[in-house]
Amino acid sequence: MEINKIMVIGAGQMGSGIAQVCAQAGYNVYLNDLKQDFVERGLGVINKNLSRQVDKERMTAGEMDEVLSRLTPSTTLQDAKAVDLVIEAAVENMEIKTKIFSDLDAIAPEHAILASNTSSLPITEIAAATKRPEQVIGMHFMNPVPVMKLVEIIRGLATADEVYEAIETMTNNLKKVPVEVNDFPGFVSNRILMPMINEAVYTLYEGVATKEAIDEVMKLGMNHPMGPLTLADFIGLDTCLYIMETLHEGFGDDKYRPCPLLRKYVKAGWLGKKSGRGFYVYE
Repeated sequence: MEINKIMVIGAGQMGSGIAQVCAQAGYNVYLNDLKQDFVERGLGVINKNLSRQVDKERMTAGEMDEVLSRLTPSTTLQDAKAVDLVIEAAVENMEIKTKIFSDLDAIAPEHAILASNTSSLPITEIAAATKRPEQVIGMHFMNPVPVMKLVEIIRGLATADEVYEAIETMTNNLKKVPVEVNDFPGFVSNRILMPMINEAVYTLYEGVATKEAIDEVMKLGMNHPMGPLTLADFIGLDTCLYIMETLHEGFGDDKYRPCPLLRKYVKAGWLGKKSGRGFYVYE
């Protein structure tokens, strides 16, 4: 299974990062989103990232132009007719994802692999929206994509071995580290990370310590690069809540029950860095 052309669906932070690393690895990439404005914003972020690399003399201006020449803006899923792999990085919502995969199944060539960058939703359920479940797989990149090395590769119930091997090879080509994971809610990364963040929110909620103290304990005591409440703000509190709800529903275990304070902040629109306020205030 040879991969040459790729479509990335979703030109936000994750999608633009995935498109960038694919183009840097020599793949031709369609960067797709619903509106031209979204695509242009995503391409602008890529341009900025690459310009920084040129300024630091990690790549030449010529190499940057080559990378950008491999990126093609797209606002229609019909462009998937010409690709070998689609990586979906749309909003973390099962209804939206299954609709995209159902549409892609009718458009993409028979040999094309359909991958999802979901951080918590079951690949098997996404695959069931297609007539090619053996060619559906999870590729969970970490944020920020150009910097972070890990890609969780998630097999659905029907994912074929050759599909897994093709994605593993491609992940290595991206200079990332592939880790094979089975299809359980939250996979490995979020099954461990999100309950830790949720417990930090409970610690604040119950008045055990201030937010600054909680973050300092985890940074200085456990050598984490940032505290869990700061990290939650960077991820987005709405995303944290959604993943905790997915874990709670998927396992039916109250140890995954989202903290009421997390729900309250999301209802207030305090979503973290992206909204200007979460556990901390951002200018």
